[in-house]
Amino acid sequence: MYTEAVTIIALGVAFVSVCGAVFIVRRVKKQILEMTDVLEDVKSGNGNRRILSETHELVAPLAYEINDIVLSYESKLSAYHQTEETNRLLMTSLSHDVRTPLTTLIGYLDAAHKGIVTGKERDDYIEIARWKAHDLKEYIDVLFDWFKLGSNEFSMNISTADLTELTRNILIDWIPIFEDAQVDFTIDIPEQPFWVQIDPDGYMRILNNLIQNVISHSHADKIAIALSGQGGYIEIVLSDNGVGIDKEDLKHIFERLYKCDKGRSEKGSGLGLSIVHQLVEKLNGTVTADSVPGKGTVFTLLFPLVD
Repeated sequence: MYTEAVTIIALGVAFVSVCGAVFIVRRVKKQILEMTDVLEDVKSGNGNRRILSETHELVAPLAYEINDIVLSYESKLSAYHQTEETNRLLMTSLSHDVRTPLTTLIGYLDAAHKGIVTGKERDDYIEIARWKAHDLKEYIDVLFDWFKLGSNEFSMNISTADLTELTRNILIDWIPIFEDAQVDFTIDIPEQPFWVQIDPDGYMRILNNLIQNVISHSHADKIAIALSGQGGYIEIVLSDNGVGIDKEDLKHIFERLYKCDKGRSEKGSGLGLSIVHQLVEKLNGTVTADSVPGKGTVFTLLFPLVD
């Protein structure tokens, strides 16, 4: 009797186990079919699909991993489409931003070369052509930086450098430009060195883009550049007394192709400040902007000091 009872219990346990196993297999099979359906949907372009699974279920780790992969894929695809749109807009603007000033430049030079203008007027034409050539070079440099940043070939040559000395060397070249543009300038750089991990060419482009932004767009007649130590960082502050930037525009100035059009020039690619932001991030720094319309704008850079 005892033996029969044990046998019955064992059979019951086995039956329950088999039923449980069959249930689990069916559940797993159903979830695998759901995963297949979701993946097919994602493959068709619906990146919003997700696989639902309880944490205790057998396929939960696989479901969560697939969800992470889909999310990463969707993020990369979104970034790709955004880059494609940016490049399309850039190519569309090339006619206006490159061909038009180039045609004008050739016109001024042809007039001077063929003797259509003489004397002081000829000198004025050549001077205008020179400035337009500089503007064109600036635009091409920005385009080059933009495409370089977006390519897999972009790299930085990071080394330990004294940012005060590096800044002095960059600003020396700007002094005649300030004077020619009739912009009063104040430069405050301490004598003590501030050592940082920096790419000198990248930092030069950052500072040049910020200053060029003031010269080209702010309508300022005063600019101030100051360096100082702030805790474990070096702070570079660039301020002007120009037209300023509206609060709504200020939220977007570091975005690609964004141009402020209220009281500001339409000249430019809309990429300069975006390049600044990307380069600063690659150098483990930060860049912020504050502005009061009608009173001016302040750009602040922070880079960590080397211990």
